[in-house]
Amino acid sequence: MRVIKEHDVRKNEILDMAEKLFRIKGYEKCTIMDIINEVGIAKGTFYYYFKSKEEVLDAVVLRYVDIIRNNAEEIILIENMNPVEKLMRAFMAMQVTNQIDKDLLDNMHKVENALLHQKVLNQLVTTMTPILVKVIEEGIEEKVWSCKYPLEYMQIFLVASLTLTDEGIFELDSSSQMSVMAAMISMLEKMLNVPEDCFMKLFIENFGKM
Repeated sequence: MRVIKEHDVRKNEILDMAEKLFRIKGYEKCTIMDIINEVGIAKGTFYYYFKSKEEVLDAVVLRYVDIIRNNAEEIILIENMNPVEKLMRAFMAMQVTNQIDKDLLDNMHKVENALLHQKVLNQLVTTMTPILVKVIEEGIEEKVWSCKYPLEYMQIFLVASLTLTDEGIFELDSSSQMSVMAAMISMLEKMLNVPEDCFMKLFIENFGKM
């Protein structure tokens, strides 16, 4: 007897299995037929939900990015929190290691999963930029800081910080990681024309010593 499942249930089954197979086999080596066979569905059923393997990959990536986006959006909606703290907490909400399954994160750095890795970074920048811009504009309105290019500065900051702190791209020891973080925070202070160590002090107070 053929089992008929609700749309979202079946779609999530496909995504769950695809994510598992991407971890085990790597994105490049995993085929659509691998996913179909493991889920136990007809080829037509798969193509009803997804047009290609890359579309499945996009959906897997968006699952994790949505978690990060929701966390950041909750933070910027908190009342009675100044823009400086909102900005720092929004950045901390982006810690990918806290959001993505460890096995998937480890495998993401393998050569065969380069596309997965690239898509995660791309989606993080695309999704988080407008959220951070809202905080920057709030700070400008409240005269907490000034910023000539909110959108462009946030894009630059996100690309630089996500790339430099990505262990799959740069292998840094703990000392080098701390230096990079200090430099990134210093750059942010200059972008927003705030006093030196303004963000650094808050980072240390709320998130521990670097």
